[in-house]
Amino acid sequence: MADIKKILCAVDFSDYSPMVADYANMIASCADAKITVLYVAPSLSQYVGFHVPPSSIESFVGEIVTGAEDTMNEFVKDNFKDSNAEGKVVAGYPAEEILAIADAEDCDMVVMGTHGRKGIDRILFGSVAEKVVKSSKAPVLTVRPPK
Repeated sequence: MADIKKILCAVDFSDYSPMVADYANMIASCADAKITVLYVAPSLSQYVGFHVPPSSIESFVGEIVTGAEDTMNEFVKDNFKDSNAEGKVVAGYPAEEILAIADAEDCDMVVMGTHGRKGIDRILFGSVAEKVVKSSKAPVLTVRPPK
């Protein structure tokens, strides 16, 4: 039987992030697992070459991370009341950060949402969930938003 002791729950603070949290909570309660709730703030480092001083970008990303940490604290308090959960906010590219943290923290499972984009949207924006599913060492549960 699979032994799930650490779950990485990746959220984007969208309206259906609480639904993703519900799945992580359900699995954690059945397995007596710890949950790391992760939000990845955008890096914006790709804009350094556009005549924007790196210090301005770093300052802006710092403000985003600070705001996201406040949001994370509230999100964990509201959605993980009865769970052993901690929030974590990092800056970077979502798929890369989710994979790196799942690996670094030896997570046994990743739970995350998917926007279910199709067609040109998927080509233009890519799929964080798809990249994580294809590259994760741990099993990944993806949760689609209700229609």
